Amino acid sequence: MSKIKLTSKRQATFPSKVCRELGVVPGDELELRAAEVDGENVWLLKPAAKPRYKWIGSLQRYAGNAGGDHSMEAIRKSVAKGRSKR
Repeated sequence: MSKIKLTSKRQATFPSKVCRELGVVPGDELELRAAEVDGENVWLLKPAAKPRYKWIGSLQRYAGNAGGDHSMEAIRKSVAKGRSKR
């Protein structure tokens, strides 16, 4: 049996074996659900549903370079700037 220790901030570190068996990696979300098994209250843990398309959010790391402005005008300026470098 694996054990998880909670910190004073209610944070937990899962054993690597548990993470491998769940198929989760850092940054993934987990779902908790209360249940009753053999008359005992337990919590069920499973990976949260991941986006259907792996590409969703893949460009998020570049969003900081846009200065936070996602207006059409800013997008057009960015595209024009990229084309001028060709």
